[in-house]
Formats: sequence, C-alpha cells, structure tokens
Amino acid sequence: MEDRWLSLREIAEYLGARRETIYKWIEGKGMPGHRIGRYWKFKKDEVDAWVKSGKAGE
Repeated sequence: MEDRWLSLREIAEYLGARRETIYKWIEGKGMPGHRIGRYWKFKKDEVDAWVKSGKAGE
C-alpha cells in the first residue's frame, strides 16, 4: 500500500515543513497537490519529483 494518498499533515511531516509552508508552496511554487473537497491530498512520488526538479528552491 505504498501508493496511497498522503494528507497535508503527512506530507508536511515527510518534508520536515510546517503545514503553513506547504500551503505557501502549493500557491506560490506549484507544489503538486490535489484538492478533494476541503482536503489536500498528495502523491509522494509527485512531490519527490517536484523537489528534485528544483522548483521547490525557486
């Protein structure tokens, strides 16, 4: 079950960032996330690719 969707809390913990920072990255840096109702969900491989592409540091 490695391919499951991660919550905002889980992706923040995975990246070592605060939830507020994740929201800023979604809006300002194009972090890949999917809105499902009022919740944000993330695929770990998409986020890893985003970080590796260097867009997180722009």
